[in-house]
Amino acid sequence: MKKTFIYTLMIVLAGFSCQQKGTEVAVPAAEEAKSETAAGKFGADINDTGVVTLVELVTELESKDEFQGKVVGQIKEVCSKKGCWMTIDLPNGQTMRVTFKDYGFFVPLNSSGYQVVIEGIATKKVTDVETLRHYAQDAGKSKEEIEKITESRQEYAFEAVGVIIKENA
Repeated sequence: MKKTFIYTLMIVLAGFSCQQKGTEVAVPAAEEAKSETAAGKFGADINDTGVVTLVELVTELESKDEFQGKVVGQIKEVCSKKGCWMTIDLPNGQTMRVTFKDYGFFVPLNSSGYQVVIEGIATKKVTDVETLRHYAQDAGKSKEEIEKITESRQEYAFEAVGVIIKENA
C-alpha cells in the first residue's frame, strides 16, 4: 500500500513539474524550419534597404576577397534535414551556398523558389570533397551522385546573420 501511494505521488508530481502554466515555450530552430509558410524573418532582425544584386556581388568578389552587405536572390535549394543551409544561383553560372552564423538559426525546409534578402559576408573559397559530399547527402542526392564528387571545388560562400524570405506572389 505504501509503495503504491509513493508511486502515485511521484507520477502526480512529475506531471505537475512538466507543465509550464503562463509561460511560452520557445520553439527550437529545427521546429521553426518545419513551418507551413516559408515567408518570414530568420536570424538577426534585418531589413531590405541597401541591397545589391547578385551581379554586383559577383563583380565585387572578382576584385576583392570578400563582400559585406545585403543581397537579394532566389532560393534554389535548402538542406532537406534541418534547413541549415540554402543555395542561390549566381548570374555567372555558379551556385552560392548560404550558411547561417554560428549555426544559430535555420530556414524553412519548404523555402525553395522563394525570393530572399540575406545580410552577411560573402567570400570565394575552396570546398573539399568530404564537405561537398556531405552537402549532397543533406540535399537528398543519390549514393551514385554523391560518389561522383571526386574533386574539391572553388565556390562562393555566404555566411548570413539574417534572412528575409519574401512571400511568393
